[in-house]
Amino acid sequence: MSTAQLTYLVDGMSCEHCRAAIATEVGALAGVGGVEVDLGTKLVRIHGEGLDDAAVRAAIDEAGYDAVPA
Repeated sequence: MSTAQLTYLVDGMSCEHCRAAIATEVGALAGVGGVEVDLGTKLVRIHGEGLDDAAVRAAIDEAGYDAVPA
């Protein structure tokens, strides 16, 4: 499998707790190699192999946020 990157706009993130909640939920998914959460731009970038868009969006939802592909 090749390395992929998914990027989402996640409105509502404003603090370290937000960043940690998303990083923890998404980071636990199979295939995820790294999660970058930028509070300034409201962007979440996920790197890994065999990433599943629906699973990533569900994990962000589980953390309490809505994700829109960016």
